[in-house]
Order: sequence, then structure tokens, then C-alpha cells
Amino acid sequence: MNYRTEKVAYVQSVAPTVETQASQQRTTAEYRALDAAHHIHPFSDMGSLNRAGSRVIVKAKGAYLWDSDGNTIIDGMAGLWCVNVGYGRKELIDAAHRQMMQLPYYNTFFRTSHPPVIELSALLAELTPAPFNHFFYCNSGSEGNDTVLRLVHQYWAAQNQIDKKYVISRKNGYHGSTIAGGTLGGMGYMHEQMPSRVENIVHIDQPFYFGEAEDGMTAEEFGVARAQQLEAKILELGAGNVAAFIGEPFQGAGGVIFPPSTYWPEIQRICRKHDILLVADEVIGGFGRTGEWFSHQHFGFEPDLITLAKGLTSGYIPMGAVGLHDRVAKAVIEKGDFNHGLTYSGHPVAAAVAVANLKLLRDEKIVERVKTDTGPYFHKKLREAFSNHPIVGEIDGVGLVAGLQLAQDPQTRRRFANGGEIGTACRDFCVNGNLIARATGDRMVLSPPLVVTKQEIDEIVSKLKQAVDATSHQFMSS
Repeated sequence: MNYRTEKVAYVQSVAPTVETQASQQRTTAEYRALDAAHHIHPFSDMGSLNRAGSRVIVKAKGAYLWDSDGNTIIDGMAGLWCVNVGYGRKELIDAAHRQMMQLPYYNTFFRTSHPPVIELSALLAELTPAPFNHFFYCNSGSEGNDTVLRLVHQYWAAQNQIDKKYVISRKNGYHGSTIAGGTLGGMGYMHEQMPSRVENIVHIDQPFYFGEAEDGMTAEEFGVARAQQLEAKILELGAGNVAAFIGEPFQGAGGVIFPPSTYWPEIQRICRKHDILLVADEVIGGFGRTGEWFSHQHFGFEPDLITLAKGLTSGYIPMGAVGLHDRVAKAVIEKGDFNHGLTYSGHPVAAAVAVANLKLLRDEKIVERVKTDTGPYFHKKLREAFSNHPIVGEIDGVGLVAGLQLAQDPQTRRRFANGGEIGTACRDFCVNGNLIARATGDRMVLSPPLVVTKQEIDEIVSKLKQAVDATSHQFMSS
């Protein structure tokens, strides 16, 4: 028996024969068998997942999902922080269809362009703060942060300061899963799988007040102290050797960690003092999540580069971008050739969907509604449900993003020794209750679609309360 025959025999033993007809309906067991036979999932223990079987999502509308068993699930995470306008918006579907019929693909290399990417660039220039008028396109936030590194070095080369090579990031920050993005991020478990990391990237501590502040230190004092670690690192490396500092305005995958109000003003002051570029990773926070179009506006600082993705197309089509402050764009343009690009940079279908998506956010005043109506309502309901909960230490966030810290003693900020286990259990209670919420260690994270209604917010908070109560009962009574 040759290899091909053995492979076919194996597949047939664990899963039904693959059919080419798109309309074929399979049972959940059949879908799970095929998934286990052929699909490697991201960030997963595949052995454990294959034994349990994946949950097969087959349909979505608004803030709701349906699985292959017919269960209705409310999505408290907007996919992966990305489905800002909700599922099933015909405007985006029609935009993709029209563009596929007109021009399904062409590149932006070789002195060519096309209407969708031109329109998108002009629209982004209207929606971003005034200094941002130029944009480079890619496929994801990870690729966007890879691009940031190239742009940073191109900028300093244009200034004849080629020694400026170091980029400073933060522990427990997340900047993607490519080698460069994973190195920029400060998540140790990712670095353990990446022996080939990018050079000249170093990390300072995160501004996580609840988890890392010394006893007796105020949040404001802690924010300044953590920001001043940046200056200490710059002085250690030499300001003439440091190119940039990159940070998420709030840490998303790290657990929705909002820094104290004193943090970002001090970071900006230090960057300006030492002539360091300041990069805001807006992949999660951009396009309305905090009730501002971009989350750095909520925190009141002005970056030199911004990384964009997720909410750019509401996740309907993969797309990322980097916005360049005018002074950075001018230097890069005047330098000459920028030897960087991707086959799908500025893909016409992705650009057309992005334009339709951004017009919905703008014309339906969705971002404004998050700031003045649904965002405040969301946090009011969370505080009503959890302010005095025996295992909730803090409720962090603003707009339609929130992090709930699970703690053994909320008053003294004492965390569970087995925090990851606690978070995973709470997440599983959520899933079993047909709520999608995320656990990041011992923090529960929510990021619903920006079009979520107050009734749907009530449902999300109610289901999360049931899950946290069940978690408390399981771990506090044992």
C-alpha cells in the first residue's frame, strides 16, 4: 500500500468522504471528524480539542451565532474583537459582490492603483486624527506590526540615524503572531515557541495596577512609575540607539488592561524628550471600541504610527493597515524606495468592504452611540452585577470593551494562585450557557459588536453573572 492509499484509508476511517457540493449538510459528528482529521486550529491543544470535538458555527446575524446543533449563542467577543457592525450586514456583502464582479483582484505594485484602495485611503484620512494622511495596506494586524518595524527603520535611515535600531515594547502586550509581531509582544509562552526571534526588541513592565502595584501605591503613582521604566530603558540602551516604543493603548489579549490616567501622558513626554517614535497598536481599539474612533484619542496622546485591522472591515474580509503621521510619511516618501509589500496589499475586494464598513460606522453614528449610550449602559450593568461580587476584584474598560478580574480577595487585590484554571472554568461556564466570552488568565474579557442593543447587553451580563457565580461556587466552596 502506497502513501496515498494509506492516507485515503485513514481519512475514510475517521471521517466521511469529502463532497464538493457546497450545499451538503453534515451532522455535527461528521463535521467534527473532518475537522479533527484535517484542521490545525490556532492557539489550541489539538489532542484535547479533537477528543472533545470542536463547536461548529454555521450561521450568524447581528450579535448572535448558531452552531450545527441549532443552539443560539450571543457573541460577547464580536468574533475576535472584530465584527464591529455585527454579522450579516448586506451593505458589506453587496460591496464585496460588486467589487468581485468589477475587479476581483489587482496589485498595487508597478505604479498601479485601483478605485477601492484610493477611496479607502481618502476616507481613512477623513476619519483618523488630522496628522494621518497616508496609509499602507496588508492583511492583518500581525503584518501591520511587521510593517511598522520596516517603516520605523526607514524613517530613521532618512534622518541619517541608522544606529536607532531598538524598539521597546511591554511584557504581556500582544502585537500579533508572526515572528516579528510575536517578538514585539511580551507574552512569554509565545516566545518559548520562537527560538528565532527578531533582534533589537526589548520589553518593559506592563501598567497593570490591580496585579502588580505595590501596597499603598495609588493608581496615579503606579502609572507614572511604569511609564518611567521606558525612560530608564532608553537611558540604558542610549537614546541614539532607540527607534520607537510600541504599545496598545489598552492591552487587549493581555486581559483588557487600562493603564492609569497618568501613564500615556508620561510615555508621550518621554518619547518626545528622547526623540523616539511612538506607535499605537490600534488593531483591537480602533474603529469605535472605546467610544472614540481610535483608542489613543480616549487616552489623549498623539502617536507617530498606528496599526489598524479587525474593525477596519468588521472582520468580513481580512485586511490590515498602518497609518503614518505626516512627518513620518514625508520622510519615508522622500527617502525613496520602500522595499516592502504583499501580494494582497490594498486588495480591491477588501478595500471595497472596508469603505462600506467605515461608512456604516460613520453614517449610522455607531461610534457616537457607543460613547454616549450603549457603552455607558454596558458598564453600568456590569457594575450593578459585579461591584460586590465575592470573586470580582475590578471591572476595567470603557465603551464596549471590559475586563473582569477574578480574585480570591478583591479588597486586598489577592489573586487566585491557580488563576488560569479559574479563568478557564469561568469561560467554560459561559460557553455552556451560550455566551461567547474570553478568559485571559484570571481575567474575563468582553468585547461585543458595536451595534449590540441594550436588551442584548442585559443578556450578556446576565449570562456572565451566572458563569461567574458558578465559578465562585466551584472554587470558593472547595
